[in-house]
Amino acid sequence: MVGQLVNGAGALAWIYLTLYLVEDRGMSAQQAGFAAAAYGIGLLGGNLGGGWFGDRFGLRTAAVASQLLWAIACTAMPFAPGASLAFLAALAGLFGGAGRPNLSALVATSLPPERRREGIALSRTASNAGFTIGPPIGGLLAAYDFSLVFVVDAVTSLVMAAIIWRWVPSGQQTTRLSTTGLWRTVFRDRSVLVVLATIVVVDTVYRQIFATMPLLLRDAGTPAVAYGVLLGASSVVIVLFEAPIAVRLQGHRATRVIAAGFAFIGLGLAVLGVWPALGGAALAIAVMTAGEMLYKPTATAHVADAAPEGMVGRYSSLYAAASISGMFLAPAIGGTTYQHAPQLLYPVAAGLALAAGAVLLLTRVKVRDVLPSESTAQPSSGS
Repeated sequence: MVGQLVNGAGALAWIYLTLYLVEDRGMSAQQAGFAAAAYGIGLLGGNLGGGWFGDRFGLRTAAVASQLLWAIACTAMPFAPGASLAFLAALAGLFGGAGRPNLSALVATSLPPERRREGIALSRTASNAGFTIGPPIGGLLAAYDFSLVFVVDAVTSLVMAAIIWRWVPSGQQTTRLSTTGLWRTVFRDRSVLVVLATIVVVDTVYRQIFATMPLLLRDAGTPAVAYGVLLGASSVVIVLFEAPIAVRLQGHRATRVIAAGFAFIGLGLAVLGVWPALGGAALAIAVMTAGEMLYKPTATAHVADAAPEGMVGRYSSLYAAASISGMFLAPAIGGTTYQHAPQLLYPVAAGLALAAGAVLLLTRVKVRDVLPSESTAQPSSGS
């Protein structure tokens, strides 16, 4: 948690990447956009592949390596020639993305099953706490010298790597399982497939608060600072309440908690559909934050619980990739819909989130969704 707090506060490079490329490196908006897209592609690849390295070489080793490689990429950014910046951004995304599933898997395998949701929620709390103070610091650094943004990010990543190596348990033992074995195992497990598919749907509609809500508020005459205040308040609420909620609900079945979270996401989007103004946005953010606190830590722990022995890293990679799918789908789908049929965007998005919750509840799956207290100390094997 200490490492994630420090690392979250220093996670500045990706936030200011486009602005840095335009203001400091003289790129056009289009060139900067391509470089940012390259970062996103690398991020997706890292989330998908990082868990394989964790299962193959050890979760702790892979997590430390990703932090070190990210720090190198950040340090290189101010010195790299302009022609190589997009390639370097893709590498940075790859290294940064690879760390995420391994960190989640480390938390999951270092705790008994009945405390995994709590552990995931606490790790998210630490990261969100850091993120509430990081962007303002980054803004001050950027005003003085943009290169310092990358230096601070690199230093905090090194701190995180040192903490992981010195104090974090190594996690589950690795096994030499092939990628083919992973997909064969996953496709036999309907519970995981349903969770992953619904996460892709809900993440796409949830991220409309980043992709199209700013446009909605602008068209309603709301200043941009109000949108920033709403997002900041959401982070504060998550820091204060997500972990206690996870503790309170740890005895409840995971799919029910996840489905309830999906329902709150749908209700928040429905509010935006009927009240497209600042007041509606504030209410929607409050409701959707409640949904996020319910489904995100629970789904992360649930997928780790479903992993056979030796595959926690790869299962966490699949979840990590599904949980950021909206970063790519939401802007394209939401932006197009908002341009051509803005009145349909949020009602349809709300319906999709509610439908995902219903599918999760109604799909009959083999018994993997056990109560945490019914689990054993090791992740279950089989389908």
